[in-house]
Amino acid sequence: MSLTLITTPTFGRFSTEPWELLRNAGVDAQRPREDGPLPRAELLARVGEAEALIVGLDPIDREVFEAAPKLKVVAKHGVGYDNIDLDAARDHGVRVVYAPGSNSRAVAELTFGLLLDVARGISANDRAVRAGGWPKTFGVELAGRSLGILGFGRIGRLMAGYAEAFGMNVVAHDPFLAADAFGSVASADLATTLDCDVVSLHLPAAPGAGPLLDRERLSAMRPGSILLNAARGGLVDEQALADLLHSGHFAGAGFDAFALEPIGDSPLASAPNVVLTAHIGACSREANAAMGIAVAEGVLSVLGGTEPRHSAV
Repeated sequence: MSLTLITTPTFGRFSTEPWELLRNAGVDAQRPREDGPLPRAELLARVGEAEALIVGLDPIDREVFEAAPKLKVVAKHGVGYDNIDLDAARDHGVRVVYAPGSNSRAVAELTFGLLLDVARGISANDRAVRAGGWPKTFGVELAGRSLGILGFGRIGRLMAGYAEAFGMNVVAHDPFLAADAFGSVASADLATTLDCDVVSLHLPAAPGAGPLLDRERLSAMRPGSILLNAARGGLVDEQALADLLHSGHFAGAGFDAFALEPIGDSPLASAPNVVLTAHIGACSREANAAMGIAVAEGVLSVLGGTEPRHSAV
């Protein structure tokens, strides 16, 4: 029986179908830890017998591939695979599959929720009321304000639709898309997109590059604007953003992705008018089920000798 080692505790958490797909195909699906990711030492000790590996944010580097002579496929339980060494996978003849689009709606909805929270001070007012206060927190309405979207893929397009429904004026920047791919949304250059009342990030971080939004670009953004990041933590210089929040240059920020996770002593933790969530953008029950099914199908395709629907290698 083929062994599939599962390192992420969220695989199939809200649906039995991913498990059933694997077991009905004769796959021995094992998840040694239910309460958290598989520790590195245990992963290296167990992976030698696995033909398939389903992972979350674990670093799957050359050392892992070298410890896994039977491995045929690594499946990322997610939409990005930047934690997997694709060159090492190629060198070892291992396929890498993933689940693009499975959590797009979940991430877009959370991002828009962060915007509403920051704009109206919902979390801050909740904390004040629980502490015995009764403050009348004044925020801003979204209608008539501008939203700049960096990265106009599935999530960016959903975000644009929500914003238009609230009466916002939307522009987007994505250098990888043709001009006619933006629909009703105006295509703009980077500087124009950053000069909006709200800026929302929906693109990957470039490997080895510094933050896209460094101190210079952050300082040049519109005073009183709101920055949202539910994409990748490396996109933003968090210290610079915290400084600009303290100075009042930014009205607020909503973040679900951070340079280091958990955030520890990130400067954003003590910055004013910030809503922080624990990288939960993909954490809807529906997204969890869709993601699990997609990666299970990808694993079974490779093990069965057929071409997977979504493959990075």
